[in-house]
Amino acid sequence: MANKPEPRVDVDLLVRVWGMGTDGRPFLQNAHARDISEHGAKLSGIEHPLAAGDIVGVQLGQRKARFKVMWVIDPGPLQNIQAGVQILDRQQCPWEDEMARTKEAIASVQDSPSAKNQRKFPRHKIAFPIEISDGRDSKSLMRTQATDINGRGCYVETMLPLPVGKELTITFWMESDKVTIPAIVRACDGGVGMGIEFTGLDEQKQQRLQTLLETMDPESAAKDSKEGV
Repeated sequence: MANKPEPRVDVDLLVRVWGMGTDGRPFLQNAHARDISEHGAKLSGIEHPLAAGDIVGVQLGQRKARFKVMWVIDPGPLQNIQAGVQILDRQQCPWEDEMARTKEAIASVQDSPSAKNQRKFPRHKIAFPIEISDGRDSKSLMRTQATDINGRGCYVETMLPLPVGKELTITFWMESDKVTIPAIVRACDGGVGMGIEFTGLDEQKQQRLQTLLETMDPESAAKDSKEGV
C-alpha cells in the first residue's frame, strides 16, 4: 500500500515560498502550487536556486508548513524553476481544505448512477489505442494507449495527466468502425496517469466495446476456453 500513487489535484494556488537558496541567500517570493496532495505539491515559478534535500516554507492564506524539496527542474536562466516538495512530519497541510472539497466531489461521482454502471463491466489490462483531444486545436491531440479499459472508461498512463473534470473527445476503433465520443477526466494521479469516463457511449455501444475487449484480452479468452471444456 505504501507504493500506491497518492491522489493529486491539478489546481493553481498562489502561495508564498521562503527558504535559503543554494547560492546561500535567503529568499521570499510568490509561487504557484500545482498537482497538490495531502503530503506534497509541485511548485512552479521559483526564482531562486534549490536542490533536492533543501527545506522551504510554504504559506497559503493563513496556513504555513515546512516542506522538503524532493526534486528540482531548472530549465535555465531564462525560465523559472519547478520543484516537487513533500511536507515534513507534524506539519499541517496548507491546502487541506482544497483536498477535502476534492474528496467530496470524487465521492459524489463514485456514488452516481454512471459510476455504479461502470462497475458492471470488468476491467481489461490490455493496450488499447485511443486518441485524446480537448477540442481546442490539433496540437492538443494525444495518440496513446489505454492500459486498463472497459465499456465505460479507461486509465491512461501519462506523466502529465489532465485535471479532474476536464472534458475531452476520445476516438478509437471498434473493428471497422471509427468511434468519436465525448469523455471526462474522473481521476488524476500526478506523474502517473488519469482515469477517463466515456460519457458519450450508449448502453448498446458500451456492451459492444466490452465484448470486443474480452476477445482482445488473452486472460479472458483463456478463461472462456477453460469454461468451455
